[in-house]
Amino acid sequence: MTESPEPILFEPAVPIVRIFDVAKAREFYLDFLGFALDWEHRFGDNFPLYCQVSRGPLRLHLSEHAGDATPGGNMVVYMTGIQAFQQELAAQDYRYMKPDLEMLDDMLMVQVTDPFGNRIRFLELPDT
Repeated sequence: MTESPEPILFEPAVPIVRIFDVAKAREFYLDFLGFALDWEHRFGDNFPLYCQVSRGPLRLHLSEHAGDATPGGNMVVYMTGIQAFQQELAAQDYRYMKPDLEMLDDMLMVQVTDPFGNRIRFLELPDT
């Protein structure tokens, strides 16, 4: 009897997002979007930051390292509860952004842009 091959399974992707200012990144990702700081790493004193932030199962890596990512990236995050999420963001009264709930084709969308030009499109698919 031969063993069946191990199934191929993928884990959720973890985008790397280029940042240039740690304080602004914390204000946006932690304070405004409600992510938690999971860990951070530097190779030594006065070295660029590399860290992970998360909210539920969504994880992002934020990096000050020039070669890790290109500023101005775009990502899509599928989610449920987008109306409550938009209301939560509106309640933050973040001075640089007041995202609306929009329709994109047959999906609901909340789009935000971080201080470094990276865009996140949060999308909720219609019930099928």
